[in-house]
Amino acid sequence: MKAKLILENGMVFEGNPFGYLKENVGEVVFTTGMTGYQEVLTDPSYYGQIVTMTYPLIGNYGVNLEDVESSKPQVKGFIVREKCNMPNNFRCELTLDDYLKQNKIIGLEGIDTRALTKVLRNNGTMKGIIVLDDSNLDDVNEKLNSFSNKEAVHIVTTKEKYEIPGEGKHVAIIDYGIKQNIIRCFRKRGCKLTVFPSGTSAEEILNVNPDLVFVSNGPGDPQDLEYEIQTIKNIIGKKPIVGICLGHQLLALSLGGNTTKLKFGHRGGNHPVKDLETGKVHITSQNHGYVVDSMPEDVEATHININDGTIEGLKHKTMPIYSVQFHPEASAGPKDSEYIFDRFLNYAL
Repeated sequence: MKAKLILENGMVFEGNPFGYLKENVGEVVFTTGMTGYQEVLTDPSYYGQIVTMTYPLIGNYGVNLEDVESSKPQVKGFIVREKCNMPNNFRCELTLDDYLKQNKIIGLEGIDTRALTKVLRNNGTMKGIIVLDDSNLDDVNEKLNSFSNKEAVHIVTTKEKYEIPGEGKHVAIIDYGIKQNIIRCFRKRGCKLTVFPSGTSAEEILNVNPDLVFVSNGPGDPQDLEYEIQTIKNIIGKKPIVGICLGHQLLALSLGGNTTKLKFGHRGGNHPVKDLETGKVHITSQNHGYVVDSMPEDVEATHININDGTIEGLKHKTMPIYSVQFHPEASAGPKDSEYIFDRFLNYAL
């Protein structure tokens, strides 16, 4: 059996399907990580996307059930040049193929992923659909046009509040699709955590009297999240507040800044970011399609992307507000910037 990736601009890439053999539609993006495919698959920020791995051989070390960033894979599809059918690692529990089958996600291998990546770099990310040979192609355009990722945050967030005990600072986390390694990084520092679902009111969050409020990463366009922006506005000035990725964008919007969509985004574990406070450049893990492009006068940039000069961090000049666009918790990627969690906690009451 053959399968095809059909992009909204009409381009077609033919390859071999694997995983769960059922067509699916999503936003086609690429990530430059050489390893960490398991963390990519389970990162909630990838919800609604068909992810292309630029590194050619994927699946070498198989899949284990420990190194996950959420309860299940979140992608709509997974594209590789070549998948490894005989992984070799002492922690391997199942193959990539079996993992996708179990979680009902279609994969596509054997296409020219370098060519696809060039298309996305030149034209920008776009909607796409992976179809099987026996699929009805008459309604492809209808399926592409009807695809929307506006509800992504509300799908991936925790469904109810929960607590994780600790003896240190009390951090209230607003979960818009949080990665588990963010939680691990706070736990490693002894924090007590109270995790709230998206849609929780500011009043309920403030009622637990946290030392710090953390706004998490997550999928989608931050400007779609009007209720969440208002919630953050209602917290600002009452408690110190920090954020990562989507949380960074939501904080900027709440403070009167603006966000815009990047042409093809920043995804991978090799993005250089300069810390303007220390002058050091760190190699960071990133996964975002949107970026803060303007800020009010009382907010300043703390980090910039060396490749394109975009804003990678901000802080308020007078209030305890601090956020970064990149992922200091890595998973996958380098841990150069894990010091950011210590900076977060320096803002705690």
